[in-house]
Amino acid sequence: MTNDVDTLATALYVRTDDLLKQYPDLAPWRPAIGLQPQLTDAELVTLAVMQALLGYTSEARWIRHARAGLGHLFPYLPGQPGYNRRLRAAAGLITVLIRLLAADTSLWTDDVWVVDSTPVECGRSRDTAKRSDLAGWAEYGYCASHSRYFWGLRLHLIATLGGLPVGFALTGAKADERQTLLGILAADPGLAAARPGQILIADRQYYGATFEAELAAQHLHLLRPARKGEGDRPGAHLFKPLRQTIESINQTFKGQLDLERHGGHTPAGVMVRVLQRILALTAAIWHNDHTRRARPPLTHRLRPLTFA
Repeated sequence: MTNDVDTLATALYVRTDDLLKQYPDLAPWRPAIGLQPQLTDAELVTLAVMQALLGYTSEARWIRHARAGLGHLFPYLPGQPGYNRRLRAAAGLITVLIRLLAADTSLWTDDVWVVDSTPVECGRSRDTAKRSDLAGWAEYGYCASHSRYFWGLRLHLIATLGGLPVGFALTGAKADERQTLLGILAADPGLAAARPGQILIADRQYYGATFEAELAAQHLHLLRPARKGEGDRPGAHLFKPLRQTIESINQTFKGQLDLERHGGHTPAGVMVRVLQRILALTAAIWHNDHTRRARPPLTHRLRPLTFA
């Protein structure tokens, strides 16, 4: 464990603890009468972020590692079932923290967003697709980037050019990307309202006169490559390098944060594991932004979180 990760963990713990003291209703519900958990909610969130950053996809292995090497940060650690149960209950708190940390960076005010979706595979066998608790939400879809079909979900992401998550949604693999984007914006109307003239760069599947009119009504300027049969569109010279930026963000989730090895088997389990990884990325960018390091080596395993 490097000092960089210790520093990030300490800063995240303090920020989360202060938030919960200011807004105690954000804490997961628990009975007023009874034993109080020995691992605080701030420690739980910090532990989850460190798990994602250090690449432990197995919760059981992570708890064993934490018991062996993180006693200086976590005096008490629950067993794997308790950790899993607490983490699922903390999904709402994690979602709030993602926004809080993102808004506390210099990247939050960037006037250019990129939008894309990436597969979140949930199984490969027909038996899994039939018997899984995810059946009905997870479905078969096609990943054009890798020319393959998959069974699972899609993570839809709005991000800055620096990779900072601004908005996100987790849907079935066949969900319309345009409608999902509009849904993200509708769920958080202040996001676009506070940024008139924001530029939104997307791939060619984000098309349609009605769709573009809805974005224009929110004062968002859509730039995307021309589809077959269309004339030239503004910003054509930007799309190739920006496509590499989008792919870098997706690769950070998949390569560094093991998005496709989430290990979730239920809707709540998959959701919180995806949120865990979004928070880890956001926390790393937040930490890097505040320490003003261009390329910080967070761990000996984790490559620098850079999207150039």
